[in-house]
Amino acid sequence: MPSIAPRISASRIGLLPVRLLAWIGRQGARAIAALVFIGLAVPPLGAILKPYVTPAVFILLCISFMRLDADAMRGYLKRPGLVIAATVWTTIVVPMIAGLISVGTGFNTLSPGLFLGVMLQMVASPMMAAPALAALMGFDATLVLVTLVTGTALIPLTAPIFAHVFFDGALTLSPLALGGKLLAILGGALLVAALVRWLAGAAAIARHKQPIDGLNILVLLVFVSGVMENVAATFWAEPLKMLGLTLLAFAVFLVLLGLTVLVFRGLGRPKAMALGLMVCQRNMGLMMAATDGALPGLTWLYFALSQFPIYLSPLLLKPLVGRGVDTDRS
Repeated sequence: MPSIAPRISASRIGLLPVRLLAWIGRQGARAIAALVFIGLAVPPLGAILKPYVTPAVFILLCISFMRLDADAMRGYLKRPGLVIAATVWTTIVVPMIAGLISVGTGFNTLSPGLFLGVMLQMVASPMMAAPALAALMGFDATLVLVTLVTGTALIPLTAPIFAHVFFDGALTLSPLALGGKLLAILGGALLVAALVRWLAGAAAIARHKQPIDGLNILVLLVFVSGVMENVAATFWAEPLKMLGLTLLAFAVFLVLLGLTVLVFRGLGRPKAMALGLMVCQRNMGLMMAATDGALPGLTWLYFALSQFPIYLSPLLLKPLVGRGVDTDRS
């Protein structure tokens, strides 16, 4: 007797993972915000994924470099003044201000672990996902992308200098070794991305934007869950401490955003906001990978809580910045 069950071809079955990734990629801001709550609500997942945080950071870098738009970059590099100013601001001025304020107020001796967390955040390059988040919120991501690339290229040079000046003794890694690890991670990711672009072609990468977005979100889940493994338990055990750290994470995020918008306000609101979002979304995962996660517990907690403003920002800020962009374009 012939079967009346629907026949599903092997090719259609093979497309299911791609379609699932594309669906995840289409969720945009909702999916990015959900990562934080999944990491918070499912601590066992964090325990499983924590050993894979460093590989996840490397994969995220590969995906970001793979999607670089060379033509868009050349357009801004022909007029490098703005890119240079934005790069100097995010790579040199921001960590210098943070370091001087921390030392001047005694914050570095009052809470060494928290000071290390804030300073590693400040010396880090912008997140590789910053252009995508800027585009998601209605901004032209090209300026963010070019500044991110130039700033990231400088990190193996600038991070060791700031580490030596401000927190040399707080790391188990020497400043020179930190620079070497950063160079190896970034250089390796760039080589892998170049190989993928050569094999697959830029057109195929652009054509599969949504599945790649979905893969990016899944890899982000590995990173976020890994760093948030102990957050929920610590919230229950020390609620006031965790509330204070959360408020600090949001305050640092908003101060970086506000200062950058103020400094670059002459460019107009859309460009200033795009740069502000880039500067306040810093790649702490890169610093964790470079230090092999050998960080004090308080530093880990601060890094984990700093994910809240970063991944919630597309939902929290999009209504505000959307109105600003529309106003400026009219």
